[in-house]
Amino acid sequence: MIVSGLDPSGGAGLQADIQAVTALGAHPLPMLSCLTVQDTRNVYNAAPVDADLVRQQLECLAGDCRIDAVKTGAMGNADVAGVLADFLDQHPDVPLVVDPVIKAAGGGDLADEALLEAMKTRLFTRADVITPNGIELAQLGASDDEETAANALIRQGCAGILATGGHGTGPSITNALYRPSQPVRSWQIARVGGEYHGTGCTLAAAIAAGRAQGLPLEDAIEQAQRFVAGAINHALRVGNGQPVPDRGVPWSGKS
Repeated sequence: MIVSGLDPSGGAGLQADIQAVTALGAHPLPMLSCLTVQDTRNVYNAAPVDADLVRQQLECLAGDCRIDAVKTGAMGNADVAGVLADFLDQHPDVPLVVDPVIKAAGGGDLADEALLEAMKTRLFTRADVITPNGIELAQLGASDDEETAANALIRQGCAGILATGGHGTGPSITNALYRPSQPVRSWQIARVGGEYHGTGCTLAAAIAAGRAQGLPLEDAIEQAQRFVAGAINHALRVGNGQPVPDRGVPWSGKS
């Protein structure tokens, strides 16, 4: 199940999630949490879906479909996050992957303080893993030092933080998994060009697809990173802003 916002450029958000999950052999159950005014350059406006409508969708799907994992993106507002958290309380065994969408790459805001607090207290503490980029991690963990910020979130109850390095510099992207009382596990993939529109969504959705298929978290992350690397290597020039990873490239599961 995917709970995320609509990006009309098709580069990020719900469409990115649907494409990634489908490419990896899982079936998406997409639920719209917010509408955005967005292109490949930035987010200019956003409006949440009515929280009660989200609740009705959750109840409807749960009564009909098997839910093997849940992935979140832009939540819209605190009420939507709360409705999802209430639903997850009733399904404690379903893996949850949270992409804590706070800002667009162009700087547009996608979360206010009330939503941030709801995510921290209701969703982060329930998630298998959250997948913040460097900017998001610094804000959420109140430190520009990655390890300090990740450990702050662990102390607040996070079971796993995958600190993604796509916003950094250098020839490689390093993604590091922080968990309580465990050594840090890191992965590297080659950095190709600059930033891309929708890579964070794609990575988190791909991790959720792996978890839905029964992969352990580390294996799901490894598979997701191979998928994202392939999508970036075939990126599309959709608009005048950031290129969009091509999530339609045939996926063999091999690096």
